[in-house]
Amino acid sequence: MRIALAGNPNSGKTTLFNAITGKIEHVGNWPGVTVEKKEGDIKQNLNPRNENLVVVDLPGAYSMSPFTSEEAITKDFVQNEKPDVIINIVDATNLSRSLFFTTQLLELGIPVVVALNKSDLTERKGTIINIPALSDALKCPVIQTIATKSDHNGLPELISAVIAVGKSDKKQIAPHIGNAAKASSKEEFEKADKKRYAFVNEIVAEVERRKVSSDKQTLQDKVDRIVANKWLGIPIFAIIIYLVFSISQSWVGPWFADTFVGWIDLLYEGVASLLGENVNPVLGTLLLDGIIGGVGAVIGFLPLIMVLFFCLALLEDCGYMARVAVIMDRFFRKVGLSGRSIIPMIVSTGCGIPGVMATRTIKNERQRRTTAMLTTFMPCGAKLPIIALFAGVFFGDNSWVGTSMYFLGIIVIILGALIIRQITGDFSRSYFIMELPEYRFPSLKRAALSMLMRAKAFIIKAGTIILVCNAAVQILQTFNWQFEVVAEDAAGTSILAGIATPLALVFIPLGFGLWQFAAAAVTGFIAKENVVGTLAVCFGITNFIDTEELTLVGSSADVSSVFGITAVAALSYLVFNLFTPPCFAAIGAMNSELESKKWLGGAVAFQLSMGYVLAFFVYQIGTLATTGALGQGFVGGLIAVAVIIGTVVYLMRKGSRNAQISVERQAVQL
Repeated sequence: MRIALAGNPNSGKTTLFNAITGKIEHVGNWPGVTVEKKEGDIKQNLNPRNENLVVVDLPGAYSMSPFTSEEAITKDFVQNEKPDVIINIVDATNLSRSLFFTTQLLELGIPVVVALNKSDLTERKGTIINIPALSDALKCPVIQTIATKSDHNGLPELISAVIAVGKSDKKQIAPHIGNAAKASSKEEFEKADKKRYAFVNEIVAEVERRKVSSDKQTLQDKVDRIVANKWLGIPIFAIIIYLVFSISQSWVGPWFADTFVGWIDLLYEGVASLLGENVNPVLGTLLLDGIIGGVGAVIGFLPLIMVLFFCLALLEDCGYMARVAVIMDRFFRKVGLSGRSIIPMIVSTGCGIPGVMATRTIKNERQRRTTAMLTTFMPCGAKLPIIALFAGVFFGDNSWVGTSMYFLGIIVIILGALIIRQITGDFSRSYFIMELPEYRFPSLKRAALSMLMRAKAFIIKAGTIILVCNAAVQILQTFNWQFEVVAEDAAGTSILAGIATPLALVFIPLGFGLWQFAAAAVTGFIAKENVVGTLAVCFGITNFIDTEELTLVGSSADVSSVFGITAVAALSYLVFNLFTPPCFAAIGAMNSELESKKWLGGAVAFQLSMGYVLAFFVYQIGTLATTGALGQGFVGGLIAVAVIIGTVVYLMRKGSRNAQISVERQAVQL
């Protein structure tokens, strides 16, 4: 039996899917989280007779007349693949909005079971819903559910009702409303929709009883007046993000990291003792420094990242991150982005790949492509080890470093959107409507599961891509161009140094003109975590958590002096790696969503230019402020930056002229 889960965004659809299948799909408080349909089998405890029950989680939709791409996916699946039963998830806290979609599903001729979700919230608000009367009005089973609870949640009753309806020969009789799909004109369509709204309002008036007047301002409304305030929203967001980074990088995270790094050190020492002194030096170096040391340096930051992911999951689950989308909407609309652009960018704080993929929910082509180009400027999980490394080594774990990178990302996105709009000459605007979810106490279980999922993905990447990359870096650093082992004090003669040194010259105006940093920046395009791993291999450091570790030739110099760059140059290097093109996988996702090689080439060039220009100004202005003199390579860097800015300005003016010509042509035609 094939069962489709269909419902409005933010109705608890994906949460219910996870609850009845045991899967762990991402749950968000905004539309567009489920961009494609997902499948799973019903859990054994809900299916004791072991029926063949397959559930398909469809994207959220408000109507069977699709306006967005996710609504189109839902419509196509329901109408073309004909599931045996539809479970329609209805938000019990907003019947009038949810039942419009329900009435459309009932007219398709497919058996429907309504899951009246969030029933606990209606009771808390003092609202009573007459379930038998609602079932009678809709002429289908209605089951109360609480998808977030582990027991007494109504899910066994829901699945039993689904099985019964699916096996029944009795055809459901849909309530007679007047099918808008048969309308032959816009007037008939609007008339049918008005009739549907009137029918829904009649049902709600009949089955819903409120103990408290709906006109009374709720606690949520009072909180939103402060949290989502156009003046207070940004400072509150800054404080919250600062606290999140403080917890993850300065308070709780390091406590776990010390223990975790101790295990890595024990592994290093254990493998070294097993190898003994008679092992081939090249093999020993490859295994210990290239694989265990390089991968261990990246994995060493996992506890800090896990704590950060846990905190972000709590913020998302309690409903706050949806408020961030509302706060940022007014800024994004002014630079030509859709309000929906905010959603991919918030998703990108976890990983840039699903963030880019989430842009497909944006209808306007230019806005969708612009968002796909810019969304990876938000620091993702892969970039967090780089932030943690340089914040810890050069800035004493100060939380302002990570916080400032997030806000710099937002500023860069707004500036980039403004530039791209001028280049393309498209000044169309769109509006974003999103229902804010109820504030709720976040689930520690869901936050922990979300954290473990991301940690698993991080470890898998470390054990595959990063391991192979670090092994290759170690081999290239071990041999010179004659394929002889490099002498201990002649690392600059290695193959890796030979490849990276010419590139390092380009980075002199940015403050990090050393071949080691150039090599790490290049491997970062494969996976951003490689930046940390490559630096560990190149500088012979087994972990970065303890900055007083003995490094290189047995000296006691700390990591910052081993790197040989200033704190300003370190900040410049951090900015460069955060705001240049993302990993290859994310670029592949961009290629799929942009649907144009020209746009993809422009996106990569734009990202490279943005990262270079930002790093140049950070280093040169920072050096001038701290030393009273400009940094190395100022003239050469200024010429490069001037060429980049000049090219961008030329393209912006060309785009504006093309837009003006287009407007004039349209005026002449009229």
